[in-house]
Amino acid sequence: MVKVELELCNGCGLCVRDCPLGCMRLEDKKAVAGAGCSSCGVCTRVCPKGAAQKVEDIIPGAVTCTSCPVQCQIQEGFNGACLRYTNQGGSLVRNRELVAAVPEPERHARQIEWPLVAAIGAGTEYPDPRPAPYIVQGQRGGIEVVTVVTEAPLSYSGIKVKIDTNFHIGEEGAKVRRNGLVVGMVDTEEYGSKMLSIGGANLLTGSSGFIVARTIVDIANGRRVTLKVDGGSKLELQVGSRPVIDGEEDSAMRVGCGSATVGLFATHLKGVVDEAIILDHHIIGLFSEHRAGQEVGMAYSGVAPTGRKSTDGRYFGEHGSGWGGTAINNPRDAIKSVNMATARAGMRILVTETTARKAALFEVQPDGGVQEVSLTPEVKGVIQLIASNCEEARVSAIYTGGAGGSARAGVTTLPVELTRAVHRGEVKLTIGGATAMLLPGGGINFMVDVEKVVAPGAFYWTPTPATIAPVEYTMELKTYERIGGHLSRLRPAEGLAGENG
Repeated sequence: MVKVELELCNGCGLCVRDCPLGCMRLEDKKAVAGAGCSSCGVCTRVCPKGAAQKVEDIIPGAVTCTSCPVQCQIQEGFNGACLRYTNQGGSLVRNRELVAAVPEPERHARQIEWPLVAAIGAGTEYPDPRPAPYIVQGQRGGIEVVTVVTEAPLSYSGIKVKIDTNFHIGEEGAKVRRNGLVVGMVDTEEYGSKMLSIGGANLLTGSSGFIVARTIVDIANGRRVTLKVDGGSKLELQVGSRPVIDGEEDSAMRVGCGSATVGLFATHLKGVVDEAIILDHHIIGLFSEHRAGQEVGMAYSGVAPTGRKSTDGRYFGEHGSGWGGTAINNPRDAIKSVNMATARAGMRILVTETTARKAALFEVQPDGGVQEVSLTPEVKGVIQLIASNCEEARVSAIYTGGAGGSARAGVTTLPVELTRAVHRGEVKLTIGGATAMLLPGGGINFMVDVEKVVAPGAFYWTPTPATIAPVEYTMELKTYERIGGHLSRLRPAEGLAGENG
């Protein structure tokens, strides 16, 4: 349960706002915890005065949920914080039945999954009323197939760059520059990777549009580019290669966050160390307090790591240029305190990163201090195991574009019918022969892995400014007829190799 120290409560209402179960309310401008509280801890973490405090006593009749690290105490007839489970008669019951029947997706002819010819080298017909450079016809599996190709100038385009690294490159939203000009920004981080968003219509039409277009194309074509993050790092990036950040080449992508690393290797850590702190700029893992540690028979060691506690064994790290992408440069600083009422002299504490590139071993002294000691062969074995489960750090990129205007008019006289057919799956959109992911909603907005494009150097830029992408639309002949295609321009797919578009 949660107890509110009324003399500390200032009635701000943050606990009422954020309680996932709606248990908190204000009475006479003071917070009160109502029925159904699951001790999820949200109120204790948002309370600016420390008035909301968790009481560790087990609630009579409550069942501890172990489906996530929060470990809600779910009372009879009430839900847990995520609203997935209800305590019914002392058992946790899922609030939604398993959806076992998955409807078979609508399938279209496999023969249109890839184009008869790629648009690379096809050229462009401009302005919009002109049919696309190549509208070709051929047979696949007894089905008449049409592919329409064009190298389409796309003013609405950009590229998402994924950098596998723990290194801190800059704050989210920070501007990214090339030769001093803004070409994009730091995007949200994804699992084990930093993301950049380069380009987009607003930057392409802005004062630095030329270098924005060039940067998109250079990255898409696998060329090496040097970028600088405002207030952050210098980046040397090339698709398919390791990233170089502030002059240092990164080699390993983390196996998981600090919490996941504890979970993955708990059985290997037990008996080798008494405690392990896995440093990570998102979630630091503390082995003995973690659910995985308890699962393998560990008791809490009394060690507290440097970080802001989330749930048992999981602590939020602070971004920086130190170990695991945290602000910790000296591994000794990862150990915030040792409570000798629980700990004992001689205990050994491993401090390492999620990539295990750096590691240090400490021994608890009788006064509660710690002394660094040499890594034992057993500890080295665990470190090697973690490192061997990391992937190679690399740079990858997804080109994004919106196909309108001439990119559709060259295909059909009824552009909206083309859009609808693409979304229905009757027309397969590919980029340089590579399958594109179509974004839902209106328009033909797509994303494509540039490494899947079938030939190098497939992207260009033009000083409108815009980027030029090889776009293919493949469909059955009957579909092309129905959507108002330029049937008079059909030509056989055979014998096209070597032509200059």
